[in-house]
Amino acid sequence: MQKRHSDPLQYINEQILSTQRYIVPFIQQVKPIQASTQVLEIGCGEAGNLKPFLDLGCKCTGVDYSVGKIEKGREYYSTHPFSENIKLISEDIYKTNEFHSQFDIIIVRDVIEHIHDQNKFLGLMKDLMAPNGIAFFAFPPWQNPFGGHQQICNSKLLSALPYYHLLPVPLYKGLLKAFGESDDKIASLLEIKETGISIERFEKLVRKNNYKIVNKILYLINPNYEIKFGLKPRKQASLINKIPYLRDVLSTCGYYILMKN
Repeated sequence: MQKRHSDPLQYINEQILSTQRYIVPFIQQVKPIQASTQVLEIGCGEAGNLKPFLDLGCKCTGVDYSVGKIEKGREYYSTHPFSENIKLISEDIYKTNEFHSQFDIIIVRDVIEHIHDQNKFLGLMKDLMAPNGIAFFAFPPWQNPFGGHQQICNSKLLSALPYYHLLPVPLYKGLLKAFGESDDKIASLLEIKETGISIERFEKLVRKNNYKIVNKILYLINPNYEIKFGLKPRKQASLINKIPYLRDVLSTCGYYILMKN
């Protein structure tokens, strides 16, 4: 298993750098980011993605189900010059009643592929967005080489082996067991197999929930890989972008900005 998955500070710093370099400029193409901007991150973890927005003076809120991650995030931001501008909440987003139509920017980064009822989730977003608000999504398409999140495996071979998450469940589970992965790790990977989302399914749900896509990039090389592996991000070829399903197999990440129709 990579050190980054067991070292919260390293993971936070990776999030900060990639958000500064790629996500903030991507959002600024369609929406100015100012001190008055209200930003929400859903599934924020330790909230590393929020720091570039907080540095700009934005009012930031992060929600995550994990008490431990929220506590680490609060500790991390306790000495930030704008610490009064960030609020981190440990709660199920469906049970959080204090928000309503107030957020100019909602961040959902590497989260949608873990959510069971993705249609319900996209419906919820509308209640959280300000009238001219936007939602930023980033996710790895399920069929891409590492769409199964197998990089979290303890086995060095399995953590670097592409595409085997597409095996039928019995074969996939048997392979994980054969290489000594724990029951908890196997359960986590099987859950991702259940909730992983393709580009086609995501865009279908976007249309179903009456959003419009106002900005979109598919990446051949995920911007996250620059920090993790030293690989320069590379956008997907325009021809591949136009071929359904093939683009899922060959794209390692999708960036989207949605607005309500």
